Amino acid sequence: MTDPVIDLNADLGEGFGRWSLTDDDSLLSVVTSANVACGFHAGDPSTMRRVCAMAAERGVGIGAQVSYRDLAGFGRRPMEVPREELADEVAYQIGALEAFARAAGARVSYVKPHGALYNRAAVDEEQAAAVVDGIRFAGADLPVLGLPGSRLHAAAEKAGLPVVSEAFADRAYTADGTLVSRRLPGAVVSDPAEVIRRSVRLALEGVVTALDGEHVGVRARSLCLHGDTPGAAELARAVRTELEAAGVRVEAFV
Repeated sequence: MTDPVIDLNADLGEGFGRWSLTDDDSLLSVVTSANVACGFHAGDPSTMRRVCAMAAERGVGIGAQVSYRDLAGFGRRPMEVPREELADEVAYQIGALEAFARAAGARVSYVKPHGALYNRAAVDEEQAAAVVDGIRFAGADLPVLGLPGSRLHAAAEKAGLPVVSEAFADRAYTADGTLVSRRLPGAVVSDPAEVIRRSVRLALEGVVTALDGEHVGVRARSLCLHGDTPGAAELARAVRTELEAAGVRVEAFV
């Protein structure tokens, strides 16, 4: 029997100008994949270049975290964007990050939507197709990181793109395996000990307890640790330590 294996991904580069939200340097010493903000919900050219350079130096996979054009709302506000326009914006973001990844001697190796786009593409066939269109416009058959069983993964598979399933240790789930909206109480798991317990269980058993107490199967190759929570780097390090102590190999999926 092979040892269980999991990737650890985190949202990085989530700042703008002199404002910084994530501890990129510390998180890049723990995670194996970096979801880099591409300027639409956070991030700017200098931040993108810096994070790509650090990720390449440390052998961390670089992913384009694409978003609705919503800098003021941090990409978490629902938006109505036509399919063709959204596809163009997704391709634009991937292309921008690819330039900085190449300058660092690396490449963009996957795509993950952010915030409201992530949630919408999980259940909306049209928006999911727009994300996939954008990836194809960008000229690469990049893997798509997202919720297992989502509309996004269905659209990606239909287009011949690889899919990678992820789970969230610090987000509450509904009984149907989707994430609880951040607008609702209890949507974010804030107790570090609970986040660690959930991480190990997800990696070993592929199960998470939903907000209503029901046990939900979530088989995932990657585990997301949010970089914008207080003490994110320390928590990520503790999660990795406990995973490895439980016999889980932590390595990138690409």
